[in-house]
Amino acid sequence: MLEPDKEKKNWLSRLKTGLQLSSSKLTQGISEVFTQRRLNDDMLEQLEEILITSDLGPHVASRLVKEFAHGRFGKDITYQEVKKALADQITHLIEPYARPLVIDRSHKPYVVLVVGVNGTGKTTTIGKLAESYHKEGLTITLAAGDTFRAAAISQLKVWGERTQSTVVAGESGSDAAALVFQAFEKAQHDGTDLLLVDTAGRLHNKNDLMQELAKIVRVIKKIDPSAPHAVLLVLDATTGQNAHAQVNVFREITNVTGLIVTKLDGSAKGGILVPLVDQFKLPIHAIGVGESVEDLQPFRADEFARSLMGLDTI
Repeated sequence: MLEPDKEKKNWLSRLKTGLQLSSSKLTQGISEVFTQRRLNDDMLEQLEEILITSDLGPHVASRLVKEFAHGRFGKDITYQEVKKALADQITHLIEPYARPLVIDRSHKPYVVLVVGVNGTGKTTTIGKLAESYHKEGLTITLAAGDTFRAAAISQLKVWGERTQSTVVAGESGSDAAALVFQAFEKAQHDGTDLLLVDTAGRLHNKNDLMQELAKIVRVIKKIDPSAPHAVLLVLDATTGQNAHAQVNVFREITNVTGLIVTKLDGSAKGGILVPLVDQFKLPIHAIGVGESVEDLQPFRADEFARSLMGLDTI
């Protein structure tokens, strides 16, 4: 195991590398605009356009540019100063929502429902979460609620062995709500600290599939009206602006409590996190920049903002 300082440096390096596609898109545009030195209206207009096309959205882009111009208009400004100022502003905007998922151990079990569209990496994310909480000494039950994909069931069983977690799974194609009910009862009986519930990927615009998800929530509440205690929506960063629609629909059906954003390393759309936070005021618990367990880490505003702007993290 790596020493904490070395592990931290390795993560920051992976984060910066993972966000390279996103930061290159942003910083290349900024470097082209700020070849002039004196800040004027034309430069501000171009800066706003760069931020919008980098998936920060018109509302956030407008706010950032106005804040940036305050006290700087008509003054000489360098490319590096622009990047640092924007990183500081983005940090300030998103910092209140950079919160790790805290397990309330007064619940036995603490139920975490993981939802999202197809291909976002829900099952892998659950495995990584199980690994992290297992290291903290929690006992874990995994519910293989994605009964449509035999591969998802097999994958969860592998994570179960790796994290010494109990896995409750049924046959491929079995009723997901019934399986989750069974897993919850077993977790209660065993006195498990944490129940992580996998669900099948479903398109947010398919009403029948979304209603199946609503049924899973109702079944969980039959056992404990306060559960699920957390509902995590896993978003694939490569979806860009479509993430807004996903949050809207899943929040309506399942009362999403927090976000996990994956695949930032394969996307030039990493800026999407900023308008998501600004619009929905939901915490981002973790972000992923790769396949290994170490590549899913708690979301930290300053690290993300500086990496997004191509700056070294502090």
